Amino acid sequence: MRLFILGLGYSARHFVRRFGDGFSHIAGTVRDPAKRDDLAGVELHGFAGSRPADATVNRIRDADVLLISIPPDSSGDPALAALGDVLATGRRKVVYLSTIGVYGDHAGGWVDESTPPQSSLDRARLRVAAEQAWTETTQGDVAILRLAGIYGPGRNALVTLRGGTARRIIKPGQVFNRIHVDDIASAIMAAITHASGGTWNVCDDEPAPPQDVVTYAAQLMGIAPPAEEAFATAEMSAMARSFYASSARVSNAKLKRELGVTLAYPTYRHGLDALWPASPRSRP
Repeated sequence: MRLFILGLGYSARHFVRRFGDGFSHIAGTVRDPAKRDDLAGVELHGFAGSRPADATVNRIRDADVLLISIPPDSSGDPALAALGDVLATGRRKVVYLSTIGVYGDHAGGWVDESTPPQSSLDRARLRVAAEQAWTETTQGDVAILRLAGIYGPGRNALVTLRGGTARRIIKPGQVFNRIHVDDIASAIMAAITHASGGTWNVCDDEPAPPQDVVTYAAQLMGIAPPAEEAFATAEMSAMARSFYASSARVSNAKLKRELGVTLAYPTYRHGLDALWPASPRSRP
């Protein structure tokens, strides 16, 4: 299989590291190929939203699998805007990485793939529109993976504690959903081999208050966690505060049932336990 990735971000790069050997050729886009020397074995193509070079178009046209991890902007999905004519032709497996943010606020209640998106945030509404656009372009044959908050090597509470940026913001009743990047990679591979398209939530088994994750990471490190801060009075950017506008417990039952995914890290504790031995031992 020939794989083309639109947007070689954190999750897509990790997928290549884990499953790249299963493809005969891998290519993908970055904004500036000259600045990316960390993607050995991947043929890099520049893409910044406008129509790319013919060589890029040809690689996309010839791909057997297309993985999209470029977020929409205010004008819609950048890949479809620039390459819609190419993407609407041919038969290929298409996997689109979306977000569970589309569900919006459910006051901590459970949601699943049958729950209608209802977020009031512009970025979530743009995601819903992008999902629909990809569904229409592929005539329904797209695997939409709605990802929870992503963590893994280099991006986790151990790192923020060490860097002095971890915070314990307390908002009563608030829960977040999260997923280890290894489990995202497994979900992508399962979606690629699945017979048809569909929508699946990619999250772990235990939605939890964000402060609990920081506290557990501090315990592993043998340090005191940062002081608690009340959400109502905490100094936060508008973007950071907007994440607390939604609280929902997202079900992964369909991911396990239909795609057969077994999570390597079913809770944040499993994930942090595995990350800690490989983490530098210097204290903040």
